[in-house]
Amino acid sequence: MKVKLNIDPNQKETELVINSSALTPEIEQLYHALQKQTPNLEQIEAVKDNVSYYLNLSDILFFETDSKIVMAHTAKNAYQVKYKLYELEDILGGNFMRVAKSTILNLDKIYAITRSISNCQIKFEESYKTVYISRHYYRDLRNRLEERRNFS
Repeated sequence: MKVKLNIDPNQKETELVINSSALTPEIEQLYHALQKQTPNLEQIEAVKDNVSYYLNLSDILFFETDSKIVMAHTAKNAYQVKYKLYELEDILGGNFMRVAKSTILNLDKIYAITRSISNCQIKFEESYKTVYISRHYYRDLRNRLEERRNFS
């Protein structure tokens, strides 16, 4: 196995890439070990009707911005959060992904993807809420879902 280290002062975020010809038990073990070392936020403070709530990230379907206000959506409610979307991208774990300019999605909560000529829509289990994916992000989403399925 070869190991390389590249130092680039222009690199904004540390990225580890594993290139392999096959998914071996050694590679799978390394992948899971690296995933466990990634610090994940478990709760986020959100506000609704002047009351602060501490929401588990596992309960959040998606984050969405509307006129500079970022909202965290659960199955039944929406709460305002103090972060910008780009800040959430940095602090959220690997379960979340930006799928549009104004939306970050919880990959664990996807129930169905409906793709048509004009758009792509995500549905969530036990919720009436839906999210539309930008065509720009669709391929990345499919790749991430495939990776997750292979490493589960």
